[in-house]
Amino acid sequence: MFNRSISVFLILLIGLLFRSFIAFWLLPGYDEGYYYLYTKHLDWSYFDHPVLVALTTGFGIWVTGITSPFTLRIGTLILYTGSLYLLYLTSVKLFSKTAGKITLILASIIPIFQLAFGIITLPDSPLIFFWSAALYCATDEFFTRENKPYFPSYRLSILGVLIGLACLSKYHGFVLGFCLVGFCLSSKHHRHALISRWTILGFFLFIVTLFPLFFWNYQHDWISLRFQLFDRFLPVPNAPKTSYNIFNALIVWVINIALLFPTIGFPLWWIMIKSLVLDSYQLLSKKKLFIYWISLPLTLGLIILGGKQQILVTWPMPGYWGMILLLGFYGEQWLNYSQIWVKRWLIGTAIAINTILLLLLLHLNTGTFFQSSQDSLFKGFLTPETDPTTELIDVEQFRKKVSQSPLLLNYLKQADFLFTNAYYLAGLIDLALEPLNDIPVTCFSYDRRGFDFWPDTDQWLGKNALYITLKRFHEMPELTNEFRDFFTEIKEIGTIEIERGGVVVNVFYFYEANNLLKPYVSTENSIR
Repeated sequence: MFNRSISVFLILLIGLLFRSFIAFWLLPGYDEGYYYLYTKHLDWSYFDHPVLVALTTGFGIWVTGITSPFTLRIGTLILYTGSLYLLYLTSVKLFSKTAGKITLILASIIPIFQLAFGIITLPDSPLIFFWSAALYCATDEFFTRENKPYFPSYRLSILGVLIGLACLSKYHGFVLGFCLVGFCLSSKHHRHALISRWTILGFFLFIVTLFPLFFWNYQHDWISLRFQLFDRFLPVPNAPKTSYNIFNALIVWVINIALLFPTIGFPLWWIMIKSLVLDSYQLLSKKKLFIYWISLPLTLGLIILGGKQQILVTWPMPGYWGMILLLGFYGEQWLNYSQIWVKRWLIGTAIAINTILLLLLLHLNTGTFFQSSQDSLFKGFLTPETDPTTELIDVEQFRKKVSQSPLLLNYLKQADFLFTNAYYLAGLIDLALEPLNDIPVTCFSYDRRGFDFWPDTDQWLGKNALYITLKRFHEMPELTNEFRDFFTEIKEIGTIEIERGGVVVNVFYFYEANNLLKPYVSTENSIR
């Protein structure tokens, strides 16, 4: 009954429409603004990430000719639909169509998957697409001939390309390659795949696929590979030493559960533990071994690492993507006991998650949870100071208020370039102001990220600039005083307030900076 009740096409379509609705109304994040600058500085790779996030972010802009938060996300919306379908096909190949549909529904509704993989433009979007393609290819390679001897095939060569493309999306792709090698080593039926001529060809194609990454790093003293794979895990100079804290690792695990949503996160970990401990020698053990390898090394490794240093919430998520395959399989088994409760579980979870997402979207656009908002619900319970979503900036409101200020608009049109003090602000400011005056944007900061490798400030010697920053940075006079050494004169010229539901959530300060005297060099090392 469940297998016939809803089509795969309908699940994918409803998910795409829902995510598109959120993508249209969701304010742009700091990372999205920064990756938008990638599209204006196209290169073989970047300090922060490989090249594919630039292509994903730029796709919607190049196709439509329109620059907006929604067009930045068109590539992500399309890729995630493909990722979901590939995950469905993988589950069908491993188990059955019913398990595939349950897996598809779960992956479609998990909030962190929707946001990080399917709505916001991040490196995780192309990563999870090629990750999913690699999983399907590996499943087709290792489990096509059930109950027959395994023989390596051409798919191993294709797998090398897909893992390479995952690496060109995000450095997590290297972990996927390691996990697949680990599976082959631990499965006696598949070990000879590692010495196959197809694997040798696949490794060669993997290296060729990584040419953009290697070429850019070769040009820049291997700085990105060194930082992302090694340096970011070194102790910060002059910082107090910290010992390992298992409580912090537990917090990371709890946050993972919350982002997956408790009605999915807890069952997910329960069936992984149950299956690993009790069922490892059953008929499906090879398939389960495959799922363990593509999920647990990444998730457990990062949870353990979280006890030592801070990790980003998206880092472990590709591992959970693999875990969902096993939860889909068990979901099919649970149907044999009670179809009604399984449907209630899936439908109830979907309603709860999407209701929460829509309420958050409403708050982001109207300030409905602010105590003093004109559109508040239940008298509100948040203030701008206690609401982390105030970090998101309404770029359209920003642009409108600048255009309505003759003074600020005049300074913008007279400036030769624009700068801010944080790399993540620069992209959002450029996204907002480009339609008013498309001038170069740069960053004066100890942490300049990609700006260290893009056209630098020596080209603007003797030119005038517009400096824009947030209130909290304006209230740090030592920061503005540092910039005074680089200009003949810096003076404050005005402010604009960003409001939500009539509540001021951000204030931007504008400065006129005349005559750049020397190229900007931070008083601290720009890259650790």
